Amino acid sequence: MQTATHHSTEVRHAITAAASFPPLVTETRTHVPTDCAAHWLMRRPQTMRGYACKGGPLRPIRINGRLGWAVADIRKLLGVA
Repeated sequence: MQTATHHSTEVRHAITAAASFPPLVTETRTHVPTDCAAHWLMRRPQTMRGYACKGGPLRPIRINGRLGWAVADIRKLLGVA
């Protein structure tokens, strides 16, 4: 009898997310979307949206109705500025 290996949804998401986001040190954009900022800060996108509404360590700007997170602020928060 074979044992099946099942990955949780979070593990699968982390594996695919790591492949789709560039490293923070190579980012050239001034602002990034919520999912990218959440990946670098190891938070869920919903947590980042909560920061936008209720306050948090970062404040986004609105770009055409979407949230844009400053890469410089993310670097400063992580201590890699």
